[in-house]
Amino acid sequence: MSGPFDGKSDLTDAPRVAGARLRPRDAATLIVVRRDGPEPCVLMGRRAKGHVFMASKWVFPGGRVDRTDFRAPAASELDPVVEGRLTRGARPSLARALALAAVRETFEETGLLLATPAPARSAAGPWREFLAQGALPDLAALSYVARAITPPGRARRFDARFFMAEAGSLISLERAPDCGELDEIDWIPLSRTGEFDLPAITKFVLSEVRARMVEPSRAIPFVRFVRGRHDITYLD
Repeated sequence: MSGPFDGKSDLTDAPRVAGARLRPRDAATLIVVRRDGPEPCVLMGRRAKGHVFMASKWVFPGGRVDRTDFRAPAASELDPVVEGRLTRGARPSLARALALAAVRETFEETGLLLATPAPARSAAGPWREFLAQGALPDLAALSYVARAITPPGRARRFDARFFMAEAGSLISLERAPDCGELDEIDWIPLSRTGEFDLPAITKFVLSEVRARMVEPSRAIPFVRFVRGRHDITYLD
């Protein structure tokens, strides 16, 4: 396969760890697309140099699923088509938790809320700051873009689902203070993403984002490591 991901490139650019057979952890990522300018832009940030996983790379906001994501409240639920596609590889409770993790992590890393206004709530753990903003996650705004599993032998392994949403579904484009995991945060024009230091999988997902702008219902790519090389299958 040719293009931004050729099946030979490292999926994550994470360092190899000899003998490691880590089980992938469920994770979620959100691509927010902004279309109020001369061309579409995507929300991205640069990871700090000290990170073991994708250090100094420009990435979409995201992270692993927390146990609190399984019971967090939401203003709306997943679109039935999106939920149906997610549950082909995850039980319904995990599918919802993945969506909530994508929204939560985006707030933690960028200070932006994919949500609708609601009375502020008290909560403990990772959802405390989000719910204190007076907002509830808007899961209906999410579409499902891709799934990828980090190859064996890496310092971190994730079974990541990539979601996409329009910036118009954000409560505001003004950012609340972020957690500092991303050194820089910016809206990057799609035509300029090639100028940045991106992981191979991010380049691949960006190609899917462009394709979905033309064909929103296209099949979902599933990227994984099979018999010593990367394999891409498509889920209808």
